[in-house]
Amino acid sequence: MIFVSTGGFREKTAFETCKELYKSGIREFELSGGKSSINYIKEFKNFKTDASFSVHNYFPPPETPFVLNLASYDQFIFEKSQNHIINSINLSKELKSKYYSFHAGFLLDPKVEELGKKVNVKELFPRKKSLNLFIKRVNQIADYAAKKNIEILIENNVISHNNFLRFKNNPFLMADAEECIEVMKNTRSNVNLLVDVGHLKVSSNSLKFNKEDFLERCSKWIKAIHLSDNDGKSDSNQEISNDSWFWPFIKKDLDYYSLEIYNKSPEDLFDQLSFAKSKLS
Repeated sequence: MIFVSTGGFREKTAFETCKELYKSGIREFELSGGKSSINYIKEFKNFKTDASFSVHNYFPPPETPFVLNLASYDQFIFEKSQNHIINSINLSKELKSKYYSFHAGFLLDPKVEELGKKVNVKELFPRKKSLNLFIKRVNQIADYAAKKNIEILIENNVISHNNFLRFKNNPFLMADAEECIEVMKNTRSNVNLLVDVGHLKVSSNSLKFNKEDFLERCSKWIKAIHLSDNDGKSDSNQEISNDSWFWPFIKKDLDYYSLEIYNKSPEDLFDQLSFAKSKLS
C-alpha cells in the first residue's frame, strides 16, 4: 500500500486535506501534521469506507505545538511526548491501522520553528546515555502498543549539511546504520524501522557514509519507506523521478510506503502516486 502524506498541507486540518486528496483519486492517507482539530476521531471514523489511514509522528497535532522527543532530559517534554504517542497508538487502533510511526530522538530540545531548518547550537545531551534512555522509553511504549496489536516504526533522523557544520557533530539519534541497528537489537519485536530515503540521502552526505550500505545492513528491520527526493544537502521533500537514487536498492514488497512530497497539488500527488506504483510493481 502506498499512502500519501498530509504533512505538506500545514494550513489545513488533515481531514480537510484528505477530502481534497480523495477527490483526486487518492484513497490511502498517512496522517501527519496539519492544523489542530478537536474532532479528528469522529472525522476519520466517518470518512469514506474505501479509505485507509496510517498515523505518523506528530498526529494528531496538539493545540499547543511542541517538539516530540523521547530522548529529552526535560521531564515535561518527555511526558508530553509519551502522552502524545500513547494517544496516537490509540487512534491507530481506532482507525484499524497496523502501524504507528514516529521520529527518532534528539540530543537537544529544538524549538518548533527550528524543525527542518537551522537548529541553534546548544549543549548536547550525552550521546550514549541518551540512546539508552531512548531505547528504554521505546520499549515501554512498545509494550503498550503490543496490547493494542499495533507495530511501532521508528524513522531515521536527518542531519543537514548546514546543521552538521554548525554543530561540528550529529545532534540527532538514528541518522546512521550503527545507531539504527543498536536500537533495533535492543527493542521489542514489534519495533522496526521506517526508512525515509530523503533523510538517508542527506544524512549520508553530511556524515560521509554509504546510503546503499545502510539499506543493506538495516534490511531485516525495514518495514516501511518514505519516498521523496532532494539535493542531498537538506530534506526538501521534492518529487520523485526515474533518476531518484533509491529505486534499485529499496524493497519492493512492503505493505507500507508513503509519498512525503510537499508543495504539490492533489492532482500532482495522484500522478506521483501512479508513478510510484509503476516503479514498485
